[in-house]
Order: sequence, then C-alpha cells, then structure tokens
Amino acid sequence: MLDKVTLFCFAASYAFALGLQLWYQWRPRPVLQLFSLIFGCAGVIAQTIYLVVQRPTIAAQYGWMLMLAWILGIFYLYGSLHHRKLAWGIFVLPLVLGLVLIAKLFSPTVTQPQAPGWFSFQNPRFLSVAHVTLVLLAAVGICVAFLSSVMYLVQSYRLKAKSLPDKKRWKLPSLERLESMSRHAIGLAFPMLTVGIFLGMLLMFRSKEEIHDWTDPRVLSTVALWIVLAIVMYLRYARHLGGRRVAFFTIAAFFMLLITFVLSHSVSGGVG
Repeated sequence: MLDKVTLFCFAASYAFALGLQLWYQWRPRPVLQLFSLIFGCAGVIAQTIYLVVQRPTIAAQYGWMLMLAWILGIFYLYGSLHHRKLAWGIFVLPLVLGLVLIAKLFSPTVTQPQAPGWFSFQNPRFLSVAHVTLVLLAAVGICVAFLSSVMYLVQSYRLKAKSLPDKKRWKLPSLERLESMSRHAIGLAFPMLTVGIFLGMLLMFRSKEEIHDWTDPRVLSTVALWIVLAIVMYLRYARHLGGRRVAFFTIAAFFMLLITFVLSHSVSGGVG
C-alpha cells in the first residue's frame, strides 16, 4: 500500500496548500488557513513515505531535490504553526513545489536495485554520508536565507512605498527579524558547505580512479557557490553591511545553488 504513494500525491497536496494560502490572503477565513495546513501536512507525510519506500539516491539530482524539498516542507509546517499570523506559506510553498517539479524532470526512467541507500543504517561509507549530509544542510540554510531575503525586499519596498497591508493579510516579520534569520542561516550554511567541499575533495583523492576530473561541472559550480557565500560573509561580518545589497547577493547564491543541482556529476568519489 505504501509503495502506491507517488510524486503526484505530495505535489498535488503542496499545490492545494498553496492555493488555499493565496485564497486566504484575499478572503481571510480561518478555515482556509486550517485546510491549507492540513494539505501541507499531508504532503510532508506522503513525501516522507515516498522517500522511505523508494529510497532515491541523493547523489543524483532527483533524490537531492526531493530531499531538500522535504526538509523545506517541514520548515513550512514549523513556520505555519509558530508564525500563524504571517504569510509564511506564500513564500515557502512555491519553493517546495518548484523543487518537486524540477525533480520530476530528472526522475529515473528505470527502477534502481534496492541497495542500501540513504535511509539504511547498513551504509558504511561514513565520509560519503557526511559529505552529502553537510552539503544538503548547507543547501537548506541557503534556501532559508533566500526566503528571508525575498521577504526582506518585499517588506522593505512596502515600508518605502508606505503601502503596508491590513493586520490579517500578507503580514511579514520585521526587517530586523528577517535580516537576523538570513544572517543565521548563512552563518550556518557557509561552514557546513566548506567542510562538505573538503570531504568531497578527500573522497576524490581516495577514489580508485587515477584521474580526478576537477573540471566536473558540479565541482566548479560548487566552488562558485562557495565564493558567492564567502562574499556574503565578508559583507556581513567584515564590512558590517546588510540590507538590500546583501539580500541580492544571498538571492544570487540561491540561484547558484539551483545551477549546481541541475548540473550532472561525473565524479563518483564514493558518493554514488
């Protein structure tokens, strides 16, 4: 029965949750917010079942994006419960749904053998698991920083144009809170990405292949992502800058992350 859960199940749940969130912004009725949360919760549960049963490898784009979308789905549920009066789902759900739809483009055409996967404790490759875990957590931090940066720009525009919404619709956190959220997310993502890249280099050196392809597209894009994050860290902590400039750099880091996701990875290095 559990193996009948498909990608369409949780994608449709997220889409319904987003539609109800949009409806709530125009007609603020508590029942709409409640059903949106129910559909969002159903989407996370269905996706959890799908990941556990299908066990897609996160060394490939398909499993990587689904795993990231799942973590952000949990982030959506937490934010919706903790910040019930804020338009949280309007910003988080499109990102979750977008990652699921992009993952669909990379769905495997053949059924993979049921080898010990990410959800199996039988996987002995500690360095591989640590590498992928750290890069994945760094990606989560970048996504959170991206969402807070987008909300920061929207809220900043509202304050500048003096066009704040009413108390029930399109309410967002303060600029100080959004900037703090972005700062903490990047502050956690940067060291995790740094260590993850270092472990990836170790895996490449320890691989049995005699030639290490350092020009691999994902390797180069990951280095470029690290450079963009380093610029953000420099602007925040060395130059003590914030606001719109750092928000734009953070958004650029997110799109660099998407490029890294889409690119193929020809270097195995033990992470397959």
